[in-house]
Amino acid sequence: MAANTFLAGDVGGTKTLLALYGQREGQLQALYSQRYRSGEWSCLEGIVHHFLSSLPADLPRPKTSCLAVAGPVQNGTATLTNLPWVLSETLLCDATGLKHLELVNDFAVLIHGLPHLDDQQQVVLQGGHPSRSATLTQGGAVAVVGAGTGLGMARGIPGPHGWLAVASEGGHREFAARTEDEWQLASWLKADLDLDRLSVERIVSGTGLGHVMRWRLQQPDAVGHPLQRAAEAWRSQPVDSKAYQDLPALTDQASQSGDPLARQALDLWLGAYGSAAGDLALQELCSGGLWIGGGTAAKHLKGLQSATFLEPMRSKGRFRAFIDGLRVHAVIDANAGRFSAACRARDLATEIEST
Repeated sequence: MAANTFLAGDVGGTKTLLALYGQREGQLQALYSQRYRSGEWSCLEGIVHHFLSSLPADLPRPKTSCLAVAGPVQNGTATLTNLPWVLSETLLCDATGLKHLELVNDFAVLIHGLPHLDDQQQVVLQGGHPSRSATLTQGGAVAVVGAGTGLGMARGIPGPHGWLAVASEGGHREFAARTEDEWQLASWLKADLDLDRLSVERIVSGTGLGHVMRWRLQQPDAVGHPLQRAAEAWRSQPVDSKAYQDLPALTDQASQSGDPLARQALDLWLGAYGSAAGDLALQELCSGGLWIGGGTAAKHLKGLQSATFLEPMRSKGRFRAFIDGLRVHAVIDANAGRFSAACRARDLATEIEST
């Protein structure tokens, strides 16, 4: 049994995932975990207290914890977008008895896990230049981008005690159309959503795939398409409604079944995604590697491995050679956020012990 344990969590508006991790032969392993419906609790302190109280008697209580939260973190406090919770590192420690706790943005936390992902948690999309294959441990900056509900981005900078994770809101930068189809899509979407400007994540996200499909369904050759009603329901019905249709998932399914219109929509989305990933790689000069994460990575792995995604990522003019030389991975572990929080909790314990 591992003497030291770490509390790791992934806190979101819909669900909160908590786990106790221990070390065995130097590897982090989840020893105990619980899933909570966030909306059923008035505060995060109550969830953490319940989790710690339910730990089996033979497991050591953790002293350090890292919780990944779906929102910005400033000066040890955070707010969630979809819940009226105000989180505080100090208050959480006081209420739960934990000695050390750190709140980290739920996408930036992935930076702490990247050096420790194994082959079951990630897939190589591009091998990169051999001389750069070990830069993750030699000091090269890294970056991660992931399409989920929105478009998450973060960068990692090597520091004296490990990785410095820097959150980003780069998904909200202006969308730049590269093709005639992208230009028409962007113009239509701005008018449809009544927007003065169009951010990248309006298109490059799980939600964005739904918008791309809606635009494609507006074309004359789409009259009578089987997904017309699903598109209307997706746009007009709340997620918890019985009439709600998951248009992005239905688009993917139709594409896999050979529907040419859905295939066109998915290819447009993958191309825009690849271009955004390449832009981030240039912005961060991430010689240590680029990771594609988010909730859609495992679902669209074949697409991410295809030239439809990779060629727009590489097509960066005079800097194509730099992109070609990068090692690029897709993070396919659904628990990567929680695992990364455990990695940060372990690093935090090491920092504390060394002071």
